[in-house]
Amino acid sequence: MLEIDSGTVCRIIERCREFHAKEGVTFPYDPDGGDADWPNQMLADHEGDLTVQEVKALIDDLEPGQQQNLVALMWIGRGDFDAAEWHDAMEQAREQWNPRTAEYLLGTPLVADYLNGGLEAMGYSCSAEDWE
Repeated sequence: MLEIDSGTVCRIIERCREFHAKEGVTFPYDPDGGDADWPNQMLADHEGDLTVQEVKALIDDLEPGQQQNLVALMWIGRGDFDAAEWHDAMEQAREQWNPRTAEYLLGTPLVADYLNGGLEAMGYSCSAEDWE
């Protein structure tokens, strides 16, 4: 079902955890509050951060379909869809895709937890034997 290697997702999860655990990473109180550019605003303060650059490069190097898989996984992990609605999540991810997927994902609080939850819901895991 996934068009992206689960190991790649696990590496992205690991790097997102590293970034979000850093001191000084803050998110707006209401990211849905009308400012569609909030992920870029939040990341602007961290554009020199090597972890941000690495995650952006990992995501930007993916094909659009793989980026859409990441977004659909995040939505499933966040509870917007469940695993049985994978095709619906992918359809919406395709419709909403743009080249700023990395910023969208990095700018989402708890994205690592959501991606991990989405992977698990789809029957994958980030245990060492699954992706190393």
